[in-house]
Amino acid sequence: MSIPTSGTTGHRTGPSPVPSDVPLDVPPPVPTADLPPDLPPRPTEAELRVMGKTEARELSDALFARLAGLPRETHAYSYVRGTIIELNMPLVRFIAGRFRHRPEDMDDILQVGTVGLIKAVDGYDPERGVEFVTYAIPTIAGEIKRFFRDTSWPVRVPRRMQEFYLTVARGSDRLEQELGRLPHPEEIAEDLDLSVEDVVEGLVAGRVYRPNSLDALREQDTDESGSALLDRLGSCDPGIELAEFRTAVSPLLGRLPHREQVVLKLRFWEDRTQSEIADRIGVSQMHVSRLLSATLAHLREQLDDRDAPGWTDEPPDEPGHRPDHGPG
Repeated sequence: MSIPTSGTTGHRTGPSPVPSDVPLDVPPPVPTADLPPDLPPRPTEAELRVMGKTEARELSDALFARLAGLPRETHAYSYVRGTIIELNMPLVRFIAGRFRHRPEDMDDILQVGTVGLIKAVDGYDPERGVEFVTYAIPTIAGEIKRFFRDTSWPVRVPRRMQEFYLTVARGSDRLEQELGRLPHPEEIAEDLDLSVEDVVEGLVAGRVYRPNSLDALREQDTDESGSALLDRLGSCDPGIELAEFRTAVSPLLGRLPHREQVVLKLRFWEDRTQSEIADRIGVSQMHVSRLLSATLAHLREQLDDRDAPGWTDEPPDEPGHRPDHGPG
């Protein structure tokens, strides 16, 4: 038979989504001379295309009955097994079609679904009285869903948390239908016989599995309906940093000599030039430049030194006391 692989699609590259331990050992056609004469011939591709569902099921049932009496190591067993798989490949394509809306490549989904079909063929027991289709459909769908679970998480989380998420999600959906509201973690834990911590881990894992888009619109029943999450996210307020700076530098300014305070006020509060400041306090423009440089350097040093006066809650200096921290 022809099983879709990464080397047969003609355009896919990269590792195969099928685990290496899966027995993809469907052999090529065995010469008819090496087979028992009572085995039916393998249908051709044209015959498979026109074969109806009922005919395919009847042939599969007959082949399963024949397969049960063949040793696994014989060519006849491989021939019958491969024929059953080919007969039921339309079932894989049918189930894979349910997931065509997924972003994963359809070739990958078909390949994983084929693995599920092989597992179903190898695990099917006709003596249990269950039709093969009834047994194969959940096996194939489960294999595809496990593939999604293992490869579709935006953030890789441990398998244990993935299992908790799937268990908690199913239990939560069932309880929501019964209660008519979203169940609490304690209710889910009691229903599933799990600890509350395990349920919370599963719920947290679910947030990773389905992250909210920044462009997602808010629900219609809220005050901000129609607005995107990105529009509601806050940003850094430049005024916060300025407020912190003012709070830190205010006590240090109060400890400067009067002339340095006047120079800083004229330069940074009234936006005066150094020449205007020089005319105002009666010194040269060069002297004003040196005063500004020395005063600002002193303030930077005090801001970096947390043990300096002004950073503690100590009482202010006595009135009239003016420490000499700069040129006078």
